[in-house]
Amino acid sequence: MRKIMWLPIVVMFLVAVPPAFADDGAKLVGTWKLLSWEREVKATGEKEALLGKNPSGYMIFTPERRFMVILTGEGRQTPKTDKDRADLMNSMFALTGKYRVEGDKYFVKVDASWNPQWLGTDQERFFKIDADRLHIQTQWLESPNWPGKGLCRGLFTLERAN
Repeated sequence: MRKIMWLPIVVMFLVAVPPAFADDGAKLVGTWKLLSWEREVKATGEKEALLGKNPSGYMIFTPERRFMVILTGEGRQTPKTDKDRADLMNSMFALTGKYRVEGDKYFVKVDASWNPQWLGTDQERFFKIDADRLHIQTQWLESPNWPGKGLCRGLFTLERAN
């Protein structure tokens, strides 16, 4: 009989205490300002500042699990020709979708993107939050903006903006 008395208490505890990874997801919620974005080439370890030393942009994680990002390179100019407009595509990154968190990773199911190749895909990212800094690493992949470099990964550093 005593064991049965404890059962409702244990059940209430399990329902009331969310899993540890839910805490990480809650920490992601908000607006994050881009500080840097580097590409690391797997074969050489070479790192390159993507979008320049002073890029701009934001990542937003909403409580409703919507992710939005737009990142742009430094020195972008108003285009005057079709070639200028086409070149601007190589100095930006934008997508949105629903996200989920699993441990030290988040996944975005892309439903709109500057790159149509990513529509409907799950983009996986590793993340770490250190005070008001968010550090993100992508998986190793062939970059759609910088072909010919082989496998690369992105290294993002952002700071909380709100």
